[in-house]
Amino acid sequence: MFQRRTSLAALAGLAALPVALGGISLRANAAQVRTLLDSLRPSPRMPVLFVGHGSPMNAIEDNLWRRSWQQVGQALSARSVQPQLILCISAHWLTKDGWYLTGMSDPRTIHDFSGFPRELHEQQYPAPGAPAVARALAGELRSPADRQPLKVDEGEWGLDHGTWSVLKPMFPKAQIPVIQLSMDYARSPEAHFALGRQLGALRERGVLIVGSGNAVHNLRRTKRGSAPNEAYDWATEFDEQVQGHIKRGELESLVQFQKQGELARLAHPTHEHYLPLLYAAGAASAREMPRFFNTGFQSASISMRSVIWG
Repeated sequence: MFQRRTSLAALAGLAALPVALGGISLRANAAQVRTLLDSLRPSPRMPVLFVGHGSPMNAIEDNLWRRSWQQVGQALSARSVQPQLILCISAHWLTKDGWYLTGMSDPRTIHDFSGFPRELHEQQYPAPGAPAVARALAGELRSPADRQPLKVDEGEWGLDHGTWSVLKPMFPKAQIPVIQLSMDYARSPEAHFALGRQLGALRERGVLIVGSGNAVHNLRRTKRGSAPNEAYDWATEFDEQVQGHIKRGELESLVQFQKQGELARLAHPTHEHYLPLLYAAGAASAREMPRFFNTGFQSASISMRSVIWG
């Protein structure tokens, strides 16, 4: 297994309602929550999100992206039924020998970046894990390529910034258990979408699915100090194509992004930040009305477009 810790040093200068889990208040401490979540129970259908996370600095800066994440978290916390578990697919956990689920009880907060202020490196997100659930899901889910069960990482990984930078503003109390799912980067876009399809069934078992990446992500072409809506023409074109497919319910068409040739290569010199969108779209239904938020750009070459289904 290997992990890719993408350096975002090029972006370094960028600038309560009670909720219940099975009848127990999530105001309880993390240890209580952890002992409760030994299995998933049927629930009303949970939403699925794709979040453009952009610079790690968004986790601590008072900007429109972070304020939007806070508002989404507040809206989700106001729902009558709360998630039992958050399953996050981050652009920053790539594996090459299959898919892994974090299986530790206390996943560590990973600071997988360099060149940023000490304040960012000191950030912690002490959400509990759910080892029993991770082991059960690893046995239920199947690799789309060979139908083998998924694997469990019991201590090497944790919660990288693709996960905690967005979950901390959304759910600052860090009381909902979190599991990360890795992405086997050697597999085809079709395989990632197919695994997302499998994840869709978990929405009826209290799981909030969050894909964290970016619809456009080219660090080689970033512009510091650009306005939130400033973007290269190619970035806008690719982002609008993504938006169109989602609005029309053409979710499987998202898989074919590489057929855009040079446009796709400009939008994603490497495509790890696009893949989480395929998991979220796979877990969604074409019949669900998507709602977009953060529909702008950071540094002119990073789309912050985010979407929620359900």
